[in-house]
Amino acid sequence: MKRLSLKVKLTLLYTALMTAVVCGVLAILFSLSGKEILSIVQNRLETTVSQAIEDIELDDGVLEFDSDLMNLEHGVYLSVYDADGILLYGKVPYGFDNSAVFEDGSIRQYSVNGASYYLMDVFYRIETYGSVVIRGIVSITEAEEGFLTTVRLAVVLLPLMVALTAVMGYLMTRRTLRPVSRITDTVREIRRDGDLSRRINLGEGKDEIYRMAATFDQMLEQADESLKREQQFTSDASHELRTPVAAMMLQCDELLEREDLDPQVRAGIQMLGRKTRYLSTMISQLLFLTRADQGREKLTMEIVDFSELTAMACEEAAESAAEGAAAEEWAAQGLFKGITVESEIEDGIFVRGDETLLIRFWMNLLNNAITYGNPGGHIWITLKKEEDRAVGEIIDDGIGISEKDLPHIWERFYQADPSRTGESSSGLGLSMVKWIVKAHNGEITVSSRPGEGTVFSFWFPAADAVSGE
Repeated sequence: MKRLSLKVKLTLLYTALMTAVVCGVLAILFSLSGKEILSIVQNRLETTVSQAIEDIELDDGVLEFDSDLMNLEHGVYLSVYDADGILLYGKVPYGFDNSAVFEDGSIRQYSVNGASYYLMDVFYRIETYGSVVIRGIVSITEAEEGFLTTVRLAVVLLPLMVALTAVMGYLMTRRTLRPVSRITDTVREIRRDGDLSRRINLGEGKDEIYRMAATFDQMLEQADESLKREQQFTSDASHELRTPVAAMMLQCDELLEREDLDPQVRAGIQMLGRKTRYLSTMISQLLFLTRADQGREKLTMEIVDFSELTAMACEEAAESAAEGAAAEEWAAQGLFKGITVESEIEDGIFVRGDETLLIRFWMNLLNNAITYGNPGGHIWITLKKEEDRAVGEIIDDGIGISEKDLPHIWERFYQADPSRTGESSSGLGLSMVKWIVKAHNGEITVSSRPGEGTVFSFWFPAADAVSGE
């Protein structure tokens, strides 16, 4: 039942209740109807026999009978007998042996040849003629068969009623829950696109679903406003910090050019320069992501030789990985890497994209692999074309990512193992990668095993070098 939708559950419940009610009502009606039918049959028999007396007359010593006695009114057979039990007029049911003893005024049940009947005899005395017996016979079996026909019809119609009830219940439930589907679709779109500006907008309504939708829209409005304020603050703060940080970097470079610096002072300035460059990189990344969130990051789309761009990125990464990424920083921390980078790149793969962003995509992924790689380890890069896609992988044999950290690696400032990154990572690189892939209508996934390494798999729509499609 847990796997069924709410519409189906409500429909099943509604159908089951309606079926139970209908069956209960029919059972009561059938129970009462059986007894009522037998009572009606007895009443009709008594009435018909009593009225039959009026259809007998004596004319010049001869009995005359009205033809109405032969009409089988209400299914009652009428027959008239003399005092010796000889049939004078009327008829009896086919197969009825007429051997039943006459009993004045009583209704009794009589069975013959597998059929059941009600009998009623009335003794009637005619002056100057003598006594006659008027007998009425009605078939109980025929009455019961008529009732059974009604029961069979009800049994046939019941499934149709249940089916009709189920269909109508489902349509009503679907119509009632349509706003819930709209709410669900809106939430999915917001989750997929990250666009908090979307609203459900169910309109006016007084029931619980409409109130819930209105409350949800209010919550989205508040969340959207808070996010915009946060983005604006990040953008403003980043802009304000760029100038003083750039001045600090310039000042550090100028001081380091002096030859009369004390070694201890020089070491302090070098450390300050590293910190400043780290801040500058983080501010640049924050500005990029903030502009992307606000829709102000403009892409210069062109046909890019993705194979050539990938090869250039691999060469640069191979040099950094062999010496230690950002050599001065790694040397200062004693984290010399010596990682080997190997690549397998298919020639002639083109994509339509922003070349600057695609370079940043590669460098961020490769720097991440170097950062979390083991000394003396390996990085393997593959790029090939599959149908209309440019498909690639970045595989390393580094420290890997734990299962609990894996879903969060695309989040900003998230670092699975901050102790391994030192000053080389701000926790924004993979967030930028995710946005770049999405902006180019691609997809990227990650799989990892702690202690064994990590695999980033991605694809971009491939483009024709001539047509650009």
